[in-house]
Amino acid sequence: MTGATGFLGAFLLHDLLALTGADIYCLVRSENPESGRIKLQNNLESYGIWQERFKDRIIPVIGNLSQPLLGLAEQQFQKLACEMDIIYHSGALLHYTYPYSLLKPVNVLGTQEVLRLASTIKVKPIHYVSTIAVFESSAYYGKLVTELDPLEHSEEMHLAYSQSKWVGENLVTIAGERGLPICIYRPSLISGHSQTGVWNTDDVLCRLIKGYIQMESRPDVDFVSDMSPVDYVSKSIVYLSREKESLGKTFHLNAPQPIHWNRLFDWIKDFGYPIKKISYKNWQTQLEHIDSENPLYPLLPFFLSRRSDKQLTNSEVYEEARRPKVSCKKTLAALAGSSIICPPLDDKLLSTYFSYFIQSGFLKEPVFKTDFCE
Repeated sequence: MTGATGFLGAFLLHDLLALTGADIYCLVRSENPESGRIKLQNNLESYGIWQERFKDRIIPVIGNLSQPLLGLAEQQFQKLACEMDIIYHSGALLHYTYPYSLLKPVNVLGTQEVLRLASTIKVKPIHYVSTIAVFESSAYYGKLVTELDPLEHSEEMHLAYSQSKWVGENLVTIAGERGLPICIYRPSLISGHSQTGVWNTDDVLCRLIKGYIQMESRPDVDFVSDMSPVDYVSKSIVYLSREKESLGKTFHLNAPQPIHWNRLFDWIKDFGYPIKKISYKNWQTQLEHIDSENPLYPLLPFFLSRRSDKQLTNSEVYEEARRPKVSCKKTLAALAGSSIICPPLDDKLLSTYFSYFIQSGFLKEPVFKTDFCE
C-alpha cells in the first residue's frame, strides 16, 4: 500500500487491517523500519483509529514514491514483487499551487513504478485512487460523466494536480488494456469521519471554512460540493476491491446528495459564525490583505491567479456551469450488496464536524451556538 501516512490512507489501512487478515506492507519515507513503523502508528493515532492488535501486521517498507523502483534496491524491489498479492495505490502529492514539474515525480512517475511492481515476477491487481478532478477539462463543462465514460480530454485543465492525476490514471488504464487487473476509484473532496467528525484540518475545505470565519466574509459563488466522508470512501474501496466483478471497472465515490455552497455556509452562519456573503471580486480584494495567520494565506496564488480586468461576479474556479455533473449511479449499484451508505451532509453531520473542529481546537467557539440536533 502507498499513501498510508495520508488522511484517506490512514482509514484505508485501518479498514484493510480490520476487514481482512492480510499483512499490509506500507511504503513510507523514513530513516529506518522502526521509525517508519512509528510514523504509521502516529498517523492512525492522530485520527483515533490505532489499535494495538494491528501492530504485527503493519510492515513498513522504507522507500520513496518519487524515486525509480520506489526508492528500493533492485533486490528489495524484486523480493517485494514476489511477496505481494494485491496493491492499493493511494499515495499522491496534493498541492493547489505547485507546478506540474513538482507533482510529476510522485503522481505520474510514482504511479509508473507502482505499475512496474504490479507486473514484475507475477501479476498483481492494482487498486488506484484517482480523483473526480480528472474531469476538470473544459470539454466536460456542464456535461454528465459516468463511470463508463473514457477519460479522453485534458485541454484547459487549470490545476497542475488535476493534470498529474489525469496522466497517472491514464497510465493505469493503459496497463489495464494490456492485461493488468486494475480498479480505479475517483473520490471527490474527502470530508471528515461521519461518526467521530475527525478530519484532516490541513485540507483545502477546512482552510476555506476557517479562512472565511477569520475574514468574516465569503465569496458569492454558484458551487455545489459533493464531498464524501472519509469512512465512506475507505470502506467502499475495501469492499469493492474484494468483489471479483469490480476488476476492470471505475467507481465514483462522490456524494450522491451534494450540498450547495450557499446552504453550507448559511448553516455555518446560523451555527454562530458571522460570515457575510460578498461578490467574488470584493472578496479577492479583501483576500489580498490577509496576514500569514489566515489558513488561506498559502493558497493566495491559487485564488488570485484568476484576477482579470473584467467585472467578476463568480469565481472562474468555482462557477457551477464550469463543472461536470458526476454520476455515481453504477457505484451505488455495486455497493448495494453491502451496508455502506454515504450519509447526507445534513444538520446532524455538520454538527458532528463542527463539534470536532471546536473540541480539537481547530476552531474557537462561535459567538452564539445553535444546537441543530435537538
